[in-house]
Formats: sequence, structure tokens, C-alpha cells
Amino acid sequence: MDPVTMTYYATVCAALSLGAGRLHSALLRILSGVVVGLIAAAMLPSVRGVLGL
Repeated sequence: MDPVTMTYYATVCAALSLGAGRLHSALLRILSGVVVGLIAAAMLPSVRGVLGL
């Protein structure tokens, strides 16, 4: 995995971890992780384009 992708997903996971602790249900934490992961994966090509990579 290239450094840009690793940094991008590390940032997304860090942001998710800040908010997920407030959710009391394990199911809600899992679903929020799935939704955020799908959105992050869909946005990665655009982010790479903006960065010119």
C-alpha cells in the first residue's frame, strides 16, 4: 500500500475512533464503520486527483 493511501485511511480511522466511542451499541459502531469506510473508499480517487497523485 502506498504512503498516500495509508495516510488517508489512518486519518479516516482516527476521525472515526473519536466519534465511535460515543455510540453505546456495538451494532451502531459496526454500521458507522461500514458507512464511513464505503464513503472513504469512494472519495479516495478524488482526493488523489486533488493532490495530483
